Amino acid sequence: MVRDTALAEDLAQETFVKVFTRLSTFDSRHKFSSWIFKIAHNATVDFLRHPRPPMSSLDDGQESAGKQVLDAATPSPLAAAERSELAGALDAAIDRLRPEYRHVVILRYQEEFSQEEIAEVLNLPLGTVKSNLHRARTELAETMRAAGWGPNCNAEPLLSVGKRERS
Repeated sequence: MVRDTALAEDLAQETFVKVFTRLSTFDSRHKFSSWIFKIAHNATVDFLRHPRPPMSSLDDGQESAGKQVLDAATPSPLAAAERSELAGALDAAIDRLRPEYRHVVILRYQEEFSQEEIAEVLNLPLGTVKSNLHRARTELAETMRAAGWGPNCNAEPLLSVGKRERS
């Protein structure tokens, strides 16, 4: 949800501190993982409402540069570039979604939560979660089509959106 690995790690650490200090409030009738994720979600939403100045990273991504090993399963440079371009377009489209739509999309497709788990974490009725997912997918498809990506191609679909149409 924050689109920054270092920041996500900081929020995860904050989450586990809160889990530890509030362990006595856990209700064993619910799933422990859903309870933890609810705390993480709330910490993230709180952070997004009141952003702090960005912290500098010492790594800057240089540590992982050059570590990719090429083998038969590695896609061609063209396929990798197309997939990267699609991922960037999809990330931008997700960022433009309304927050309630973005939250359910991230929980469903990135965190692989069930609709029932999403409803529990976000404290929403199941019908609202289903409706928000449907509306989010519709908006994503429209945004991706407007950006030149279409469903009528033979690439692996990512959230039901296919490879960029070539002219």
